[in-house]
Amino acid sequence: MRKLLLLGLTFLALAGMAAAQVPTAGNIFLGYSYYSTDLSTIGRSNANGWEGSLEGRLFPFVGIVADFSGHYGTETFPVFCGLPLCLPLTANVAEHEVLFGPRVAVPAGRFRPFAEAMFGVGRVNADAAGSDTSFADALGGGLDFRLIRPIAWRFQGDYVRTRFFTAHQSNVRLSTGIVLRF
Repeated sequence: MRKLLLLGLTFLALAGMAAAQVPTAGNIFLGYSYYSTDLSTIGRSNANGWEGSLEGRLFPFVGIVADFSGHYGTETFPVFCGLPLCLPLTANVAEHEVLFGPRVAVPAGRFRPFAEAMFGVGRVNADAAGSDTSFADALGGGLDFRLIRPIAWRFQGDYVRTRFFTAHQSNVRLSTGIVLRF
């Protein structure tokens, strides 16, 4: 977790130095996030959490995004399966991602649709089942609806891939919340 925080702070420092060189505009997003994950081999599970992002626009339609998210829930893992019974282990699961990448947006009146591709790291902690850190990537998009000049409401969906415990996971992340534009 410290490495993820250090990576995020490093990115923000570099973004701050770049902002001193290039005039930018951007936004800050914070909201609720629903996560449908296939963390285990038994099927999909649901988690709830938060997502926050910081976007600095380099050009009118292109920006760089730093995206942070955390999702929490419970998961049941089969620990020992023998005839005729399986002993399950229920664990509290916390998954966090720190992702960076470009975002393309085209304003149209009160709406601002966008598409993004982000890359970074993810970390999962599943109590007694263990923890793991892996490469993560996300493709997605969304729509900002301007409420008043500096404030908008965001609806966003991302397809997030992770590789925890040497297995690939395909996750769906849906988020909504407030956007402060500057």
